[in-house]
Amino acid sequence: MGFWETALTVGAIYLSYCTIVCIRRIFFHPLSGFPGPKFAACTLWYEFYYDVVLEGKWVWRIKDMHEKYGPIVRINPHELHIKDPEFYDEIYGPATGGKVRNKYSWWVNMAGAPVSIFATTEHSHHRLRRAPLNPFFSKQAVRNLEPLIWEKVNTLVSRLDRATKEEQVIRADCAFMALTMDVICSYCFGHDPKYLQDKDLGLSWKETINGAWQNGALLRAFPQMANVMRVFPRTIAMKIDPNMGKFLAWQDSVKDMVRPIMENNDGKNNHRTIFHTLRDSDLPPEEKSIRRLCDEGEIFTGAGSETTAKTLTTILFYLTTNPEILQSLRSELATVATVPNTPPSWSELERLPYLSAIVQEGLRLSHGITTRLPRTASEPLFYKNFQIPSGTPVSQTPYFVLSDENVFFEPQNFKPERWLGYHGLDKYQVVFGKGSRACIGMNLAYAELTMTCAALFRRFRFELFETSFKDIEMVHDFFVAAPAEPRRGVRVRVFNVGKECNTLSL
Repeated sequence: MGFWETALTVGAIYLSYCTIVCIRRIFFHPLSGFPGPKFAACTLWYEFYYDVVLEGKWVWRIKDMHEKYGPIVRINPHELHIKDPEFYDEIYGPATGGKVRNKYSWWVNMAGAPVSIFATTEHSHHRLRRAPLNPFFSKQAVRNLEPLIWEKVNTLVSRLDRATKEEQVIRADCAFMALTMDVICSYCFGHDPKYLQDKDLGLSWKETINGAWQNGALLRAFPQMANVMRVFPRTIAMKIDPNMGKFLAWQDSVKDMVRPIMENNDGKNNHRTIFHTLRDSDLPPEEKSIRRLCDEGEIFTGAGSETTAKTLTTILFYLTTNPEILQSLRSELATVATVPNTPPSWSELERLPYLSAIVQEGLRLSHGITTRLPRTASEPLFYKNFQIPSGTPVSQTPYFVLSDENVFFEPQNFKPERWLGYHGLDKYQVVFGKGSRACIGMNLAYAELTMTCAALFRRFRFELFETSFKDIEMVHDFFVAAPAEPRRGVRVRVFNVGKECNTLSL
């Protein structure tokens, strides 16, 4: 048999195989009775096209599916998606009565950190890994961290003061990313990268982490890429693709910070970090490997910087474009800014209702994690007239909950007053997730948000510079919301509103 005959035979066999697989998935699969496009039921390449080729557009295709097929849709051969805020807790709520929820192993490939708590699929294994970390992110632990947070906020204030004198235009999104990165690295590793002191406020870091988010869907399709990248020569990577080179350099820097701690070789650093706690915990030895803890470090620095920074950027944008809201916030902040050179505590600030409402609305409109979050249940789930087989990956997308017009009146508008008083909205604030898998850094994020807002918006006035809503509008889902490519970056001019407002900085 010649080459072409062999090629045609192999091609025919492969085509026959694909046809049989498609027929089985459409007509004989346990999910064949659920509504959804037939092509999506046939192959994962449908999702790949929207998420990788079209760059983060799968979330909008899912939205279109729901508009056509209803609140429950089969979005790929193996997975269901539900668009119903009232059913969110059933998928993500606390494990009770022996009902546990595991993560979907295929989906967590996107992290590129397979042994981190984020990528841990099984419920009890996740509990084992997270238990030593919970005290480090408790509310009391974050209260003890206030001096560090104020120190970084004050560095940002000094940087903005200089910008007022020199009439500089500041990339606010970079400034907030520099702030959150300096805090999380100081806390996690005992190492301050000092991005707030960089001339460009750590722009290269921001581009690196955003590039990592953007490549998540590609890693989900080809998880072996993560292992290849770990051993890829750095100098070659930098020449081929500078963004990949920066990403690999970031991985190396995490390893350089983690390794000395795990090897008891971190010098005279008396600050006990998360990794000292993990090193000295009673976790099994395999849970303390350098590889696993480097994965944790990558997740902490990525998740602990971008999402909070994006929320601060969103708040700044809306306060700048809604001066009456900003004035109400300043009036409230004046009630706690009473002792010169002594900032209020986080406890005092979180008791301010209007500041808290602004933070909640900023969280809602920055969307947090915008990619769906699949879970598998150990028992069948029941939604309306459908019985979902046990073990089926089922998800909701937080963005759909946070923008649901039946829950949030005029969801596209920045309305802090919707959070004042009790209207039952807390149930639908899903930015941090729910249950045992809720974001471990939630308390730290709240502290950073309230303290930064208190310091900046009492002291400074911001004016948007060549910036519009398109610079914060969600166009792509790269695990976090991303605007259209030419519109990335919120730039502002900064003005000092007076010495009488300076009591919120150290």
